[in-house]
Amino acid sequence: MEDSVQINCTRCKNVFRDRAKRLQNGYSRQCPACEVVLFFDEDSHDPNIKRAMRIARRVRKQLREDEGTRAKKAPAASRTSSARSRSNPRETETDDD
Repeated sequence: MEDSVQINCTRCKNVFRDRAKRLQNGYSRQCPACEVVLFFDEDSHDPNIKRAMRIARRVRKQLREDEGTRAKKAPAASRTSSARSRSNPRETETDDD
């Protein structure tokens, strides 16, 4: 899943992307086209900012859920790989001298 969110500039209507983890209350970003500073807040009156914040919240939630499912699968996989790495290569060597 992609972790970036599309943002529509309120001034020039340019569309650019930023990471969902960054888009939280109090975050500000400059538009790359017109260089106006956009302030991200859940209570913003700008519908473009509200939409970007809402989508960022959904993306962050989805990323947390994906990490949770990966974390549940990872210990089972690491147990089998750690059992393989425990074998001692010296045990297989034989002294023929």
